[in-house]
Amino acid sequence: MNYTYTIIDSDAVSNLQLHAFLEEYGDFECINTTNNPSNGLNDILKYSPDIVFINLNNDYSSVFLMVTEIHQYMNQLPILIGIASTKSYAYDAIKNGFFDYWLQPFNEFDIRKSLLKLQKRMPKEKAPVTICLKSYNDFQYLNTYDILYLKADNNTTEFFMKDGTIINAYKTLKTFENTLPDNFIRVHQSYIVNTSYVSRINFGKSICAIKAVKENIPFSKTYRENMNNLKNILSKNTFSSLN
Repeated sequence: MNYTYTIIDSDAVSNLQLHAFLEEYGDFECINTTNNPSNGLNDILKYSPDIVFINLNNDYSSVFLMVTEIHQYMNQLPILIGIASTKSYAYDAIKNGFFDYWLQPFNEFDIRKSLLKLQKRMPKEKAPVTICLKSYNDFQYLNTYDILYLKADNNTTEFFMKDGTIINAYKTLKTFENTLPDNFIRVHQSYIVNTSYVSRINFGKSICAIKAVKENIPFSKTYRENMNNLKNILSKNTFSSLN
């Protein structure tokens, strides 16, 4: 499972650099970015991120006031990492419970050590590979590796398996959206696909092809961003041949 994070930073260049470093690790998911502590506090209370990166170069006093406010509303604070071009605010950051303090320009080695230390302190549990479908006293266990895609059917959900079988669950598709591993994404109001089996994405026809299945799966405008993200992920491990 990924570490979620938000960034409080008015410097667009700094934001892009930070995103680039975190993307290399693959375990970090950005929820939102804001440019001031007031909006940042709202993000923290709304999304409860694991980590908050805060640029201290501008209006640093408001940042520490925001940290004090967080204590009033949350039992468990996110991990705070300060970013600054000088060491001037390091003492105040440590005094306010910051996990680490990164100097700009960013040093890749220092960031790597910091993130490894963070992962050691707060290990993420891996999503289970088996899902249990319960119906009264009947318990059916499915290996998520064998699931090609899920399809909504009124208030039930159909699981299309790699061996060609279709298994019914008496729960809505929404129930499974947030419980399946990260390689499952919602692509349509009626479909969730296992991205490990996606063999083709056609943005012109708004369909994606699933290995071992003749039927194409539609995706809607609502979930087009999910498909763009999937395309970028799949493209990293391929070489392109443009016609």
